[in-house]
Amino acid sequence: MNNSLQNKIAVVTGASRGIGRAIAISYADNGAKVCCLSRSQSEVDDTAAYINKNNGNAIALTCDVSNYNDLERVFEKAHKVYSGIDIVVINAGVDFKNASVEDSYIENWKAIIDINLTGAYYTAKAAIPYLKKQGGGKIITIGSGLGHKGRADNAAYSCSKAGLWMLTRVLAQELHQFNISVNELIPGPVITAMGDNSMKDSNSAFSVNSEWVKKPEDVTNLAVFMAAQPLVGPTGQSFSLMRRDL
Repeated sequence: MNNSLQNKIAVVTGASRGIGRAIAISYADNGAKVCCLSRSQSEVDDTAAYINKNNGNAIALTCDVSNYNDLERVFEKAHKVYSGIDIVVINAGVDFKNASVEDSYIENWKAIIDINLTGAYYTAKAAIPYLKKQGGGKIITIGSGLGHKGRADNAAYSCSKAGLWMLTRVLAQELHQFNISVNELIPGPVITAMGDNSMKDSNSAFSVNSEWVKKPEDVTNLAVFMAAQPLVGPTGQSFSLMRRDL
């Protein structure tokens, strides 16, 4: 613990597993109080319990980010418990088996856009009033290199992340006057439940020899760095852990 986030209040979506869980734990290790959000009650309870057991401070709330009413409820609860919100990590996301546009399922496209893009919009919209009350804060979106370059047979995910990057830029323009910075963190390939299939695909962009295939914990140093920047710090920027051009 280096206390770089001491007394800060963080809300992390998709905190039950993978990158979201690792960031929530790391923020707590660095002094933040963390509201962990996920659709899975048992898994998000486990994240919060782990934090509390290790001398941190966390609560767990269930939330479907594709449901705006859910997000209004959990942000109200987080603010009531901790009397403020300083940092919001928009991490919740889904992907499905790769397929060309022609061979893809319409319901899969809708589900990916609903969670990855509309869910991010809902999360930011619900969070902004509380960040303004705090006099400033941070929104960190978890993006993807596919949102900058795309990849064949991955249209829905690539488009959802491209939209998230543009949402990041627009929010940064809208909120800088309120001392709210909005930046994108691109982890690159990370071994998670959602990314396992891509890691095993020899034709995947993730198989580039020079790439750094990470564990979720490898993303946390950058996530802490971004959250610890001053209120007048960088905004509308993309921070990447990839070892190749976006």
